[in-house]
Amino acid sequence: MPHDPAHVAEARGWIVRAARDLRAAEHEFQAVPPLLDDIVFHCQQAAEKALKGFLTWHDVPFRKTHSLEEIGEQRKLSSEMRQSASEICESPS
Repeated sequence: MPHDPAHVAEARGWIVRAARDLRAAEHEFQAVPPLLDDIVFHCQQAAEKALKGFLTWHDVPFRKTHSLEEIGEQRKLSSEMRQSASEICESPS
């Protein structure tokens, strides 16, 4: 069954924004001295957006929040979602 293009675009949008935050963190790491507070901020933002993309892909609702803990506890992961997450983490870059 093909995926809904709007759904794909929404999930992809979260992942693209997460990648941009990682890029910003990498850029700030090159500063002399590195901008550590900004690096940590962008890494947290990247994790948040990646989680939201994952939840969006799996149709798991979440409220507007910046709490990684709250986002992670929105709903217990089903075995299918855990398998999907494992495959993502194990795939070569």
